[in-house]
Amino acid sequence: MHLIQQLDQTLFQLINGHWHNAVADAVLPLFREKTFWIPAYLIFAIWLVWKYRLQALWILLALVATVALSDTISHRLIKQSVKRERPCRNPDLQVRQLAYCGGGYSFTSNHAANHFALAMFILGLWGARARFWRWLLPLWAASIAYAQVYVGVHYPLDVLAGSLLGMLIGYPIGKWTRRRLRFDLTETA
Repeated sequence: MHLIQQLDQTLFQLINGHWHNAVADAVLPLFREKTFWIPAYLIFAIWLVWKYRLQALWILLALVATVALSDTISHRLIKQSVKRERPCRNPDLQVRQLAYCGGGYSFTSNHAANHFALAMFILGLWGARARFWRWLLPLWAASIAYAQVYVGVHYPLDVLAGSLLGMLIGYPIGKWTRRRLRFDLTETA
């Protein structure tokens, strides 16, 4: 376990301390801000309502429930059990802190869990029809997860575990939603 933590801290220091540039310093702190993505979420919700009418409400309810489940498991169950301090609170690390450190624990990353749950829900819902989104959504969620490490508030293992948690929750619920509610997803998403 000590070796894993040491590797995690070493990778953290590479991402946070060495692999940086002015563009990433400006952009990645924004990626992790909840309000930054609100326009994209609104556009998606409006598109759903325009495209699927009443069915969109069920999709949105299932999506909100998916993210709420991901957030609750990450924050209430895992973080409260593991109680790992954030790297920005570790006096033994040199941290380039580009965002507010946060008051909670580090493992698992809620940002990573929630955004991967959202991305994978959409992929599970549309399945093979989501040709373009199949690559874009995981890259989007991964960029948000990476930003957590880059700005100094999470270790790489935190975001990896959060990402896996989100995938394990989001994709099956998306598939279940598609089958159970029999959405008419005849056109490509």
